Amino acid sequence: MIHSIINIQPLGFPWKTQDPFLFCAHHRDLYPAGDENMAVPAHLKIGRNIGQDFTIKDGFRMYHGSDIPGFPYHPHRGFETITINKEGIVDHSDSLGGAGRFGAGDVQWMTAGKGILHSEMFPMLHDDKENTLEIFQVWLNLPKASKMVPPHFKMLWKEEVPVIEQTDKNGFTTYIDLIAGRLNEHQSLEPTPNSWAAHPENEVLVVTLKMEAHATYTFPKALNNETRRNLYFYRGNELLIDTSKVSENHSIEVDATVDLKIKNTGNTTAYLLVLQGKPINEPVAQHGPFVMNTQQEIREAFTDYQQTQFGGWPWKEQEQVHHREKGRFALHSDGREEVR
Repeated sequence: MIHSIINIQPLGFPWKTQDPFLFCAHHRDLYPAGDENMAVPAHLKIGRNIGQDFTIKDGFRMYHGSDIPGFPYHPHRGFETITINKEGIVDHSDSLGGAGRFGAGDVQWMTAGKGILHSEMFPMLHDDKENTLEIFQVWLNLPKASKMVPPHFKMLWKEEVPVIEQTDKNGFTTYIDLIAGRLNEHQSLEPTPNSWAAHPENEVLVVTLKMEAHATYTFPKALNNETRRNLYFYRGNELLIDTSKVSENHSIEVDATVDLKIKNTGNTTAYLLVLQGKPINEPVAQHGPFVMNTQQEIREAFTDYQQTQFGGWPWKEQEQVHHREKGRFALHSDGREEVR
């Protein structure tokens, strides 16, 4: 019998990934009702390490935000960010004049390429109830040939992201959000054009699963023997994967070349993220927000950033957020605007 599980380990922060992925973080914060500025009320910031608040206190973190939680403007070069929103609001702004607001079910895919400044803030729109936020941020590497492409971002809106409903023989259903790649006869929306995921032979697959209690689902095998697949079981009770029982808050590296049977043996809904792809197999040199192939290229990235600020910051605030009344939208650097 072929056993498909290679490794099981507890989830840390960030979650461990494999080439072509660089990083994965899951954020779930139970933000309170906001004040008149969509910020955390002052009394709830007492005792926090403002600017570097990564410890959950009262159910939430401020991250690098001082008044509004989130990540004020910071640079990136040489890779892509995929931000998957499950609950709450994210406001985006960047050095090219791009901006956006996206909510539950939406995905933002950003190619940093040769360099961009952007901010990701979590405004608390509701002043009369909690503002829970749940997002994943996945970093997908770019191959050397695409490291210095022009930066841009793309929105995958929830109304268009394929959702697959698979009901097993016992009547229990698994719901799959297909963010990137192909799964059986289903195809995701197109990724950014310079992405490693834009080439089908690289078998990049990014999906989230919601499995009803007792549901069974079988992942089809990948076609390429080099392809790697990781499952992240981040909420639920217990899964039976192949012949192994796995409790929540574990990552599972599996053999992608065989079909993978998953059964939710718990008595509650189970939630998973799956990342799959063929490795880029190039050297990785990383320093903070820059990911290149050599240390010399990292030094060049710092020099370029110091000299150009990757276009500078065109917005009024470092912690830029949009008007409370603003709905979901995306404003691109070419002036094109999408409104939802």
